[in-house]
Amino acid sequence: MTLQKKRALHIGSVSWLLLGAMSHNALADDTPTQLPDITVTAPSPIQRHRTAPTRTPSHVVRAAPSRNRERAAAVQPAPAAPAPAPQQGVLPVVTDQFATVTVIPNEELRRSGAAALGDLLFSKPGITGSSFAPGASSRPIIRGLDVNRVGIVENGLGGGGVSDLGEDHFVPIDPLSTNQIEVVRGPAALRYGSTSIGGVVSATNNRIPDAMPTCAATPFQSYGLPVKAPLADAGAPGCLNVETRTSVSSVNRGVEGGMLLDAGGNNVAVHADVYGRTTSDYSIPSYPYLFVPGQPFNGRQPNSATQSDGASVGASYFFQGGYIGAAITQNDSLYHIPGIDGADHQTRIDAHQTKIAVKGEYRPDAAAIDAVRFWVGATDYHHNELGLADPTDLFSDGVRQTFTNKEQEARVEVQMMPFNARFATVTTAFGVQAGHQELTAPSPDDPTSLFNGLWSPNNNNRVAGYVFNEFKFTDSTKAQIAGRIEHVDLHGSMPNFPADYLPDGAPQSSIARNPSYTPVSGSIGLLQNLPGDLVGSITAQYVERAPKPAELFSRGAHDATATFDIGNPNLTIETAKSVEIGLRKATGPFRFEATAYYTRFSNFIYRRLTGVMCGDDFDSCGNGDPNNEARQAVYSQRDAIFRGAEFQSQFDIGPLNGGIWGIENQFDVVRATFTDGSNVPRIPPVRLGGGFYWRDSNWLTRINLVHAFAQNDIAVIGETPTAGYNLLNAEITYNTKLNSSWIGAREMTLGLVGNNLLNQNIRNSVSYTKDEVLMPGLGVRAFANLKF
Repeated sequence: MTLQKKRALHIGSVSWLLLGAMSHNALADDTPTQLPDITVTAPSPIQRHRTAPTRTPSHVVRAAPSRNRERAAAVQPAPAAPAPAPQQGVLPVVTDQFATVTVIPNEELRRSGAAALGDLLFSKPGITGSSFAPGASSRPIIRGLDVNRVGIVENGLGGGGVSDLGEDHFVPIDPLSTNQIEVVRGPAALRYGSTSIGGVVSATNNRIPDAMPTCAATPFQSYGLPVKAPLADAGAPGCLNVETRTSVSSVNRGVEGGMLLDAGGNNVAVHADVYGRTTSDYSIPSYPYLFVPGQPFNGRQPNSATQSDGASVGASYFFQGGYIGAAITQNDSLYHIPGIDGADHQTRIDAHQTKIAVKGEYRPDAAAIDAVRFWVGATDYHHNELGLADPTDLFSDGVRQTFTNKEQEARVEVQMMPFNARFATVTTAFGVQAGHQELTAPSPDDPTSLFNGLWSPNNNNRVAGYVFNEFKFTDSTKAQIAGRIEHVDLHGSMPNFPADYLPDGAPQSSIARNPSYTPVSGSIGLLQNLPGDLVGSITAQYVERAPKPAELFSRGAHDATATFDIGNPNLTIETAKSVEIGLRKATGPFRFEATAYYTRFSNFIYRRLTGVMCGDDFDSCGNGDPNNEARQAVYSQRDAIFRGAEFQSQFDIGPLNGGIWGIENQFDVVRATFTDGSNVPRIPPVRLGGGFYWRDSNWLTRINLVHAFAQNDIAVIGETPTAGYNLLNAEITYNTKLNSSWIGAREMTLGLVGNNLLNQNIRNSVSYTKDEVLMPGLGVRAFANLKF
């Protein structure tokens, strides 16, 4: 099966535009004093979606009171002085959030070359990836919390897909087509849903343009993104920017490429992109199967090849006070599932997603309302799990299972003008969110059986309201109170299983289930500027989460994960009570962020391996058949406690050969136990790392070593210890402006990156297949980006 290869890339970011907009509102003076080449300041939860205002001569002074706007609009602004170009490799530290925010800026995305979000974030403090199929299906895990507690959004809308329903499923957001990644924790995550207790991974790109492009070769702002031009006059000439991104990799003989186009004129901006990637089975240091000797091995992880491609086209129209835009995106991926069963059956997943997104903003000339924003999206996703029904019969290849997800989502948000409440300046934002989802997972093996597929068709409806109130007491002290209430209705069917989940001979029938939940969540936080450019924060949260469909309705074999999943329709709301404290510094030669947290879960929902082996149906569970390959996994609830800490820093030691050299380090730990002292399964190990760097306005060189300690704090049943490892990476990047008369390009970035240079055996303790799947071995990646 062949997928058409395409090429894509992205520039532009909603988050940078938010920063630019901050200078046009009453909260702008909260931004700490910064050195422009080393500081990243993300908007607060209220500011996060404050996109750059559409600016025409009649709409240029946003801070002016309503009664003075007409007079102020007549004043033409002087051109802003270009911001100094930031140097590559500077640690982004966010200082105006009430909880830790991890930022992966555009220039780091280009150097990384990761094909999945989990791989991209694998070594970030407090974050790792599921790495079920490295390079294909790897979902982020934040502070030991995974699929049902980590949200993934693209441009403010859910990413779609079914990655939260199975570790083998890919996330339909490709870093190659993404311009920036932010991992948002704490109160700000309430904007997207109570299922984001762990945090939200937010990807941004320019698929729906939110500003007119500029054709000039402009300097770079924070995050390394191009400066956006204000709204063009109706008669302004057109503008066209093109960018290409390409790379090759030795570890998997991978080739990837993409092309981006941004054009604008007459108050209309258009974006288009296309990308493609192909890899072979990746190289590994040694035989991968820890407990099963004698399997075929040729120096590569069997059955790990991938192909993916995607394309998008979007446009926005800018009018007085706002804009409205839409985009349609297609994501396709064909990837193999490594592991003994996957290799024997040639298991692979053929996935396709079509997504339509619409968003807009309007800033009325009103005294009370600052901005009204909306997001609307619809996703049509399906994938076929392909493989051999009989490993000895190559003609038995076919569809083993199908997953579909049809999902719609809408959100409207109103941000009020700041008002003086005497004791503080108060800014309020409130919103309403609604969604509908229909899921199926049929199997062709026995379409008439009661338990056909992983679950029967099920659907859910959800509606929620949220509010953020930010209080500015002084220039150095701010507080926030936020809340969210939602209602979830789910519809599916589920039989009653015996208490021990072993067949008892009693006939079983499918029973309709229609649970509903009304989770309520709230948070409070304090942000305080301290001497020495330090910023301290403390937040407390109470978050309730409704169970997800897979946790309620699963009742069948899941081939790719080699489990027989059994849901629990009687699950109750999960509750998390957490406290987080942080200390950060974003300016000067020493930049760092340190965080400690404690979370107590009531009715924590988890997938518990029972130690029983099953075949294709429930009656086979525990019958002793040696052909049973699926591990019985039951969704259960227990109280649990998570606590941990994260730290990362950079220290510019001093000048060297016209640049700056320095040292960096990182540390993270999470300990998760049930209240009886037993271990929560699949928790990341303690990690400690550090390295050296040298950078100037063009060059970045860096070498970094991360040591992961052995993970022996494992579940009593179904989990094995994981050995420690050392991950050594190095990179060198060169960025320069070009004379466009040379090859037509105005800017070029070239780089060489070495990964796992010690060629270590790396097993990921959070992966279900860690005893059969090694992470990629030593590899070198070369990349080139050109802007025209």
